[in-house]
Amino acid sequence: MNSCLQPTYFLDCDHPDIRRAVQQIAGDCKNQMEALQKIFLFVRDQIPYNMYAVSGNPIYYKASKILEMGNGYCVQKAILFTTLGRAAGIPSRLVLVAIRNHLTPPDVVDILGGNVFFPHAYSQFYIEDNWVNVAATYDRPLCERIGAAVPEFDGRSDTLLPATDLSGRKFIEYIEHYGIFDDLPWQLIVDKMPEYYSSGLDEWFVDEPAYIRYKRSGSGIG
Repeated sequence: MNSCLQPTYFLDCDHPDIRRAVQQIAGDCKNQMEALQKIFLFVRDQIPYNMYAVSGNPIYYKASKILEMGNGYCVQKAILFTTLGRAAGIPSRLVLVAIRNHLTPPDVVDILGGNVFFPHAYSQFYIEDNWVNVAATYDRPLCERIGAAVPEFDGRSDTLLPATDLSGRKFIEYIEHYGIFDDLPWQLIVDKMPEYYSSGLDEWFVDEPAYIRYKRSGSGIG
């Protein structure tokens, strides 16, 4: 259990910015459950989902860097969520999976070569003598835009991505489970990615997130 409270390379819960953020988000909370709910809302909505934040450079997966960027895709948001939990004194760890998004937009299917997303990650927290699975992946504006239920977390129950959208269409399907980790298993991710993406990795999984490159060039995304 102690390992789920310790700082790591990616989950740098001892970083001053991480500690400051936890104090600002949950400093007045009465207990860990309340603190975790507030942290969940912060990561869900104040760190918007951005699939173009993906990178092949490990620095963009450090929690303090993700906090600085102010956005991220699923893995980055899970890293930040898990790290903020540790900084609040809540045992926290990462779950690595692959998912299928049945509502993936056609342009994204063209980029990825399909509707399977790997890596995908969510967080686990030890609350009231129980491990709880929580994904703070999609922010409220995104959910409203795509017609999906906005994820809510009561502090004690599993909150993962929904199997259907609000119209009853198939949405998220968890297809592979790679394990539970005290830190981001970077080399495992790098080794497994070619199994999911037969082409495009040289352009997609590169040193700098696409949104930063596009912002610097002054061009739009997509």
